Amino acid sequence: MPRIARIETFVVTQRLQKPFSYSQWEYDRRTVCLVRVTADDGTYGWGEGYGPAAVIKSGIEFLAPLVMGGDPLAIGALWQAMHVRATDFARRGVLLASLSAIDIALWDLKGKLLRTPVHVLLGGQRRARVQVYATGLYFDREPNLRERLAREAVGYVGQGFRAVKMKVGLGIEEDAGNVEAVRRAIGPHVRLMVDSNHAYLLHEALALTQRIEPFDISWFEEPVSPDDYAGYAELRRQSKIPIAGGECEYGVHGFHQLFSAAAVDIAQPDICACGGLTEAQRIAALARTHFVEITPHCWGTGIAFAVGLHFLSSVDVQPGRLRAREPFLEMDRTENPLRDLLTTPRFQPVDGCVAVPDLPGLGVDVDAKRLEEFAVLP
Repeated sequence: MPRIARIETFVVTQRLQKPFSYSQWEYDRRTVCLVRVTADDGTYGWGEGYGPAAVIKSGIEFLAPLVMGGDPLAIGALWQAMHVRATDFARRGVLLASLSAIDIALWDLKGKLLRTPVHVLLGGQRRARVQVYATGLYFDREPNLRERLAREAVGYVGQGFRAVKMKVGLGIEEDAGNVEAVRRAIGPHVRLMVDSNHAYLLHEALALTQRIEPFDISWFEEPVSPDDYAGYAELRRQSKIPIAGGECEYGVHGFHQLFSAAAVDIAQPDICACGGLTEAQRIAALARTHFVEITPHCWGTGIAFAVGLHFLSSVDVQPGRLRAREPFLEMDRTENPLRDLLTTPRFQPVDGCVAVPDLPGLGVDVDAKRLEEFAVLP
């Protein structure tokens, strides 16, 4: 029986040619922490954590001794050992993202050891292709933002996307005008979602929903603070637009709080932060008991995207019907050299869907030369 022999972390970064922003922050570079878990027979698995890369690296190094020498097939036991160690310090937050990275690498490693795709290990494939939506339409410093947003959205439709998500959070009047411009540009048959990254107070979010309801918005994502469960619930009660959230939520207990408050129609756990695939399965089961849809947040390299594909391939539809609406996976379209150059294969949508990898494990790998090129040296 193989044992876990090595756990390595890699912080990789790349400066962007053109900075972009949303309601909370401006990006001028991409930085991600990857982890490689290797068994004593040389088989390895890749994982990724979502959040501040240097902090995630430290968290992985803190948790690694609990996993070293362990059975790579006993993922649940290893997850529990890490979680118990983290509970006193970080029931939520970056240390759970570090745990997530290790957990994902263990699933990849287990699949390779058993020569089985992760979606089979998760319970079996419900769909061979996953619907994706284009995430983009961020803010920048250029003039004529509204026209640029409309052109960008039309470009995604031209690439075959049937759904597009745009950023809001610049103020109610400006947001409403931008949403109207994008809707007019893409027409009535493409789904349109908005995301404020918790920019608003409840009364502001209510005002914005009233302004954009005529534009057939599929969901309003993170309208208010992730701590404002009552605000989420009240907005959901008053709005005709479905409410989405959970990108900043952690663990099944955090999502229990979100669902118990009747706060969201759509839950958006980030698998690279919420507790990995092990905890994401529990969150999906809990969502099913509350009749809440699952649409994972996904932001990172091809590792994170492959994780989302395998997860959604194995998720049941809500509530279950012959012609059920299939779940969506976020597909970031912003500039991302780490996604496009560091990992293989490079996923491409066809008719608004991406095929789920059918190779052992996650079906992705890291280019060793690119890893060296992008690596942040100690």
